[in-house]
Amino acid sequence: MKSGETKIADTRGRFLQAIRDGRERNDAAWTNGRILLSNRRIVLAGTGGKRTFPLSAIDRVGGRFDVNQRVATVSDYLALQFDNGENVILVAPGDYEEFEMDFYDALLSSTKFLIRHPAVEGGVVQNTEWEGARMKVEEEAVSIATVNGTFVEVKLDDIGDIEMGRRTVREEQREVIEVEHSDDEGTSVQTYISGPKDAVDNLKSLLQIGDEQTETSLDLSQQDKQVLMALYSGVSPFDIPAFLGIDVDEVEELFVRLIDHDVLDEVRVRHEVELNARGRSIAADAIDEQGAEM
Repeated sequence: MKSGETKIADTRGRFLQAIRDGRERNDAAWTNGRILLSNRRIVLAGTGGKRTFPLSAIDRVGGRFDVNQRVATVSDYLALQFDNGENVILVAPGDYEEFEMDFYDALLSSTKFLIRHPAVEGGVVQNTEWEGARMKVEEEAVSIATVNGTFVEVKLDDIGDIEMGRRTVREEQREVIEVEHSDDEGTSVQTYISGPKDAVDNLKSLLQIGDEQTETSLDLSQQDKQVLMALYSGVSPFDIPAFLGIDVDEVEELFVRLIDHDVLDEVRVRHEVELNARGRSIAADAIDEQGAEM
């Protein structure tokens, strides 16, 4: 290791080059070998030799590049894109989930970001300023520390929505990630994040992993959605029976089912609940669908 370089991971796995100089390699085959990750580079060492890739050369992480059936059958791999996608390396470590978080941490922890937090709180835009910040990617969250001492935690399983937009950041128009999540009190907030383009793209890819965790294909009934929309609109869980004209015991059963589906979080038994990120996302979609039908 060079001066200032720290080893982060050393594991076994497999890897291949899916795209070379803009052309898909239909005959690409996995190579088994050793995968070393530091805060500066990733090294892939197999029987054919060793290849080293500086982290600073990676344009983007993510996407599926199933150039043949051998690749398509592997569900978990990191796609490292270089040269604006002209070259793509696929890396499939044995301990995929742990390595994935280590890799994103190596990519992002040395980057200087700017954040606004909370940019929106409880649906109300806040007059907060942009602050310099650093990030640490942990097993289940992205932890953000600002230069002024503010600490923000974005839990990957508590992301309601992610959008990209162009906003004025310190008098300059820049791409901004707008991520909706919950604060420590359970209030829905939005945090705006800006930074170097490649870093923003990679952070978005990481946050989308969390966003996908909160997406659901549940077959919810219209009554289920009415409960979620009522809670989303601010109706107390204790007022749901009268608000929707449903029997108290039936509402209790609805709450239990939605808790089991990880759409509601239970606050205390019998029965105070609150929407979590998945529930907020479903409720917002249901309201949009209702509005489109009118």
